[in-house]
Amino acid sequence: MGFFERLKAATAAEWRTYTEHPFTDGLADGSLSEAAFRRYLVQDYLFLIEFARAYALAAYKSPTLDDMREAAGGISAILDVEMKLHVKLCAGWGLSAADLEKAQPAMEMLAYTRYVLDAGMRGDLLALKVALAPCVIGYAEIATRLAAHRNAQSATNPYRVWIAEYAGAPYQEVAARSRTHMEALAERYATPAREAELIAIFREATRLEADFWEMGWRAGAR
Repeated sequence: MGFFERLKAATAAEWRTYTEHPFTDGLADGSLSEAAFRRYLVQDYLFLIEFARAYALAAYKSPTLDDMREAAGGISAILDVEMKLHVKLCAGWGLSAADLEKAQPAMEMLAYTRYVLDAGMRGDLLALKVALAPCVIGYAEIATRLAAHRNAQSATNPYRVWIAEYAGAPYQEVAARSRTHMEALAERYATPAREAELIAIFREATRLEADFWEMGWRAGAR
């Protein structure tokens, strides 16, 4: 069993709560409320900014030039590609770049991103990558599951573009590269004595990811 699979196996309950949250099911069948999705979109924009900072920290924490290049690629992917796609997606929901820039960060967004940055500051590059994994790798897994739903790509599903973006080859390749890099780091630095510590980081990051879905879900219930 690979390192990532061991992390998931050790946190099976938390992983299921995150990857099978009702928010994601609402994306798959199109039943998620517009208010829930709009709340998520705004906070996810702010989230991406903080994740770019996390990849900048990854560059600082990198012990080799190859690790540094991988981190630089992550920063570029977020700032030059993903954020532009996100702004375009938000525009389709009536949210301008100005709306996104002036939005107040939600506590759930702050809690998650601050945890990731703190895990990276306190630990090494592997600890940071483990904290990032539920988002980077988890979104690819979630989107693959959602894309298999019979209504996922229906013309009547307003969330089909979001699903297609994360289920598509470009993002799946990003997630696969991140997983491969984390596995390589684990080969170097994940001693048996450290595994419990790394599982604890993964568990908390996964729990905070589920809270992020819950934040959007609650907005739709108002």
